[in-house]
Formats: sequence, structure tokens, C-alpha cells
Amino acid sequence: MATQDGSEEVIMETEAKPKEAEPLVEDAEATSHTDAGNATTQDSSISNGDDADDKEMVDLKIIWNKNKYDLKIPVDSTGAKLKESIHSLTGLPPAMQKVMYKGLLPEDKTLREIKITNGAKIMVVGSTINDVLAVNTPKEVVQQEVKAEENKKEPLCRQKQHRKVLDKGKPDDIMPAIKGTKERLPTVPLSGMFNKSGGKVRLTFKLEQDQLWIGTKERTEKVPMGSIKNVVSEPIEDHEDYHMMAFQLGPTEASQYWVYWVPAQFVDAIKDTVLGKWQYF
Repeated sequence: MATQDGSEEVIMETEAKPKEAEPLVEDAEATSHTDAGNATTQDSSISNGDDADDKEMVDLKIIWNKNKYDLKIPVDSTGAKLKESIHSLTGLPPAMQKVMYKGLLPEDKTLREIKITNGAKIMVVGSTINDVLAVNTPKEVVQQEVKAEENKKEPLCRQKQHRKVLDKGKPDDIMPAIKGTKERLPTVPLSGMFNKSGGKVRLTFKLEQDQLWIGTKERTEKVPMGSIKNVVSEPIEDHEDYHMMAFQLGPTEASQYWVYWVPAQFVDAIKDTVLGKWQYF
């Protein structure tokens, strides 16, 4: 009987073992599914992370019309793309914007090339289309009249009123000039030039206040750029790397403020800054 009992016990144990092993198989399969699920989640997370890192962003503070806006934009966006984003924020069309960051912001360069960093303040000056049409129509008329008169006259640098200043010769402390190039306004005032009376004059472009400061030994006149009706210039004969330039501060030519020996590479930047690029459209 002992042998029989023992055999029965062996048989019972043998039959019990597979039953104990079944949960292990199920656990292994569950573990396998869990690991596979984790692997799927991890792969998805990595993919999403790669997508997020595709573009490096920069946070900017846009200031326009006494209002401040936060803007997040790819650092490799161009100045033109920035204007489009400003349009979305403010409703101000790109063509009506003067965007300033250490000078007039170029449209063809990226924010990275201009070295714009997180937290940078971008100044925007401009009016809506309706405001421009209401305020600027007289200015356009003045510009057309001035151009028509210029075509009838001899070169400015040959006229007697200018000749007496130009005959003094080039100032010793004038800023260097480069003919045939266009550069952004420098971060320092343009200095060493003459005004119509032959005195020294410097031009400071206060972009934050949208003002042009005309400084002499006696005083500094702070002129709102929006009040300047026109800007004319002409190369100086035999010194074409320098220009003579006039800022029309009133409705007629009698209000022109003349500046002599302006470096040629800054002439276009001065006109763009004072009048805005949309003036030439």
C-alpha cells in the first residue's frame, strides 16, 4: 500500500506541477505585452521630442503704439517674416511698419544673423492705412513738387548758397565714407558734418522716441520723424562718397535743414528710417 500510496502521491504532484506553471506563462505574456507597450510609448516620446527640437525659438517683446506684445518666433526667421508676425499681433500691415532693433531691422537677414536674443525689445513705428492716407497725402504732394523742381535746377552742389559751405573743404573729423555700398545706421551719432551756416552738426536717430536729434554747439533740436515732410540728397561733385542732404521740416523748401558731408553708405538708411520704406512703393 505504501508503494501505491507513494505512486499516487507522485502522480498527484506531477499533475499539480503544470497547474502551477500556467500562471507563470500568463505572467510572462503580460510582462511581454507591458514591455512592448512601454517600448512603444518610449519610441513615441522620443519622436515627439525630435519634432519639438526642429526649430530654435526666441521670445521677443514687441512695442508699438504704447502697447506691448509677447511674441515667440523661430530664431532663423527673416525680418520680413517677423513683420508678418507683427501684423498678426497688431493689425499693422508689413508695408507700414518701421521695425527697429539697434537700427532699422533688415528684411532679408535672419534674427540669428542680427544677433537678436531672448527678451529682446523690438520697437515698431507705423500707422494704419487710413491714418497714412489722411496724414501723408500732403507729404506725397510735397515730394512730387520737390522732385519736379530739382529736375529744373542745376546740381545743388553748384548753387551759390551751397558752394560757400562746400568750398571750405571736407571736415578733418568727418566719418569715413564708402562709395557704392549701403549700410545700416551706426549705433553712434553721425558727426563731423557742416550745416548751412558752416557750423558743425551731428545727427542722432532716437528710434525709441521716433525722433531725429539735430545737434550743434549751441543746442539740440528734437524733431519727430513723422513731421519731416521730405529728405533729399545729392552726391558732392569730386567727392561722390559724400552727400549733401536736406530735411524738410515744414511745408515748403524754405524749411529745409541742410547737412553737408554725409557718408554715402548711410544715405539710404537715413531716408528709410525717417520716411519709412513704404514711401518708395
